Amino acid sequence: MSLSTATYPAELDGQTVVVIGGSSGIGLETARRARLAGADVVLTGRDAARLAQAGKEVHARSTAAFDATDPDDLKRFFGDLADPIDHVMVTAGGSYYASLADMDFAKVRRSLDEHLVLALQVARQSGARVRPGGTLVFITGTGARRPGLGLAIASILAAAFPALTANLALELAPVRVNLIAAGFVDTPLSASLLGDDIEQRRQQLRDTLPIRRVVGPADVAALAVHLMTNTALTGATYDVDGGEQLVSGA
Repeated sequence: MSLSTATYPAELDGQTVVVIGGSSGIGLETARRARLAGADVVLTGRDAARLAQAGKEVHARSTAAFDATDPDDLKRFFGDLADPIDHVMVTAGGSYYASLADMDFAKVRRSLDEHLVLALQVARQSGARVRPGGTLVFITGTGARRPGLGLAIASILAAAFPALTANLALELAPVRVNLIAAGFVDTPLSASLLGDDIEQRRQQLRDTLPIRRVVGPADVAALAVHLMTNTALTGATYDVDGGEQLVSGA
């Protein structure tokens, strides 16, 4: 869908949306939808080449390639932003799946850093830059709802993030803070994690989910933009999983 032919209400007209982890998947799709809603977008990511291409796709105001988990780089990025901003979405980082016996604790620390610690760092660095009524939007999974082998770290993240979100909403008010808890989303990251099993997983979800299709980045992006535009929402967690939690074995 091109930016020139799609029609969306200009609910974000004149606003600036920063997407940390915006070079692909959910982050890129959120940037695309925010642009269609009238926003200027600023994208960040680790891979400079991929980020540059994403910036061209959505006509980003600017891009910045750096590791968001580096506190000095993150502080520098927000300090260099010329104007106040309205919304920040953080999609950086992927979950880590491993049994206790097989855990690589360097990867465990990295996963915790990419989620909980990054959220705290972003909140600290961006809170004073976001206009009143703007929002921080974070992403987590639904792993805490259904424990299983290899899901310990994903469960910790999914259980801790709602509490963190609620506390940040109080500390940063009137800036709003919300959390999206996603089930399986068909992204390049999901494909890389599942490898040759990706199509089998897609078909399983088509067969079992109440919505009879796989959740995609556009579904999450639509929710993210709604959280940005509905100024009554703060401190809450919103599920987008196509009913995955309702189905045994999904």
